[in-house]
Amino acid sequence: MSHHDPDLLFEREVLTDIRRLDEAWIHPATFMFLADHSGVSPEWVMERMACLPAECREQHFILLTSGSTGKPKLVVGTRQRAESLARTLHELQASEPVDETVCLLPLTYCYAFVNQWLWSRQFNRRLVVTEGLAQPGRLKEALATSRNAMICLVGAQVPLLTRYFQEDVFPGVIRVHFAGGRYPQERLDEVRRLFPNAEIFNNYGCAEAMPRLTLRRAEDAPLASHIGWPLPGVEMRADETDRLLFRSAYGAVAMIDDVGFTAIGPETWVPTGDLGRRLENGQWELLGRANEVFKRYGEKISLPQILTLVRANWHGLADCYRESDPQGEAGYVLVLSPAPSADQVRDILRKLSQTLPRTHWPLRVEGVANLPMLANGKIDRQQLAGRPDSTILWRQRI
Repeated sequence: MSHHDPDLLFEREVLTDIRRLDEAWIHPATFMFLADHSGVSPEWVMERMACLPAECREQHFILLTSGSTGKPKLVVGTRQRAESLARTLHELQASEPVDETVCLLPLTYCYAFVNQWLWSRQFNRRLVVTEGLAQPGRLKEALATSRNAMICLVGAQVPLLTRYFQEDVFPGVIRVHFAGGRYPQERLDEVRRLFPNAEIFNNYGCAEAMPRLTLRRAEDAPLASHIGWPLPGVEMRADETDRLLFRSAYGAVAMIDDVGFTAIGPETWVPTGDLGRRLENGQWELLGRANEVFKRYGEKISLPQILTLVRANWHGLADCYRESDPQGEAGYVLVLSPAPSADQVRDILRKLSQTLPRTHWPLRVEGVANLPMLANGKIDRQQLAGRPDSTILWRQRI
């Protein structure tokens, strides 16, 4: 490649030698940082990167996301904006006392890339890269020996951490950040047991935001859906259909997908993919992703609301996928892991029936040994339906 062509950097190269990422950051040429098992070929990536205009071929970086759509796209950010965001987060997350950060998520994930790798680079703090729960023994050692450490998690990791580390406590962790999925409000007692000295933060954003839009401390709101206040330099609004949109001084400057290159200008309102509303105190509340709120027999069904009820009464993992009933009416299937007993299923359904009408109940309840997970720790909703190891535990008869 020529000096001005974007370069391609793979996760395995960085895990072998973290200096590769530092070198790419210092080098003027724009680079793409790609996970080893991204689901797309290097050829696909290079074809899309060929769309980059000249002004994006230096001092930028590119990450891959599929979001909730399952359709891959490249997100183009500027190094200057990312460094500015890392400085803002350092102040707002009260990170000055933090001496090191332990990575449980892939660095190709924008959340870990900015909040951990770039932050550690800018503030000269120690970076401890692990393979997370794929190697629980090594992770336990890293957490047990940490001092004044920060970790970044997604909510789906909490039941797994609790399962692996039933008797362990990690007092050296003083900051725990959640992002990249639903905030585990009902499991904060478990988080505090594991990390008794940690301040806990709920961070919200998306890949297009590169990646942060709002922030709040755990104690500042009682509900998982309360995502906090916009960062300085971030504007947010909801349109007439409750779609949540933003403009950000830190956000991506372009997207590249199968359609081609799309610039994001300073006046562009970018959809987050979520529905939301502004509360009276200026904080924002999520109403669900655009595909998680739908009508069933004329009634609005909110999968986040249903999952909040389920997770409050179930200590494993839970998620949903959409499906229509035999009449063609929209519905959903509830998936639980590990597979619960018949009594546990009845208890969950009893809790739903005490709160919601029958139209809000699942079409089926399925049990699986393990939910499919993405490399970034989120539940892989694209793989939830039709799993060969799935057992039907209950089915609606109407």
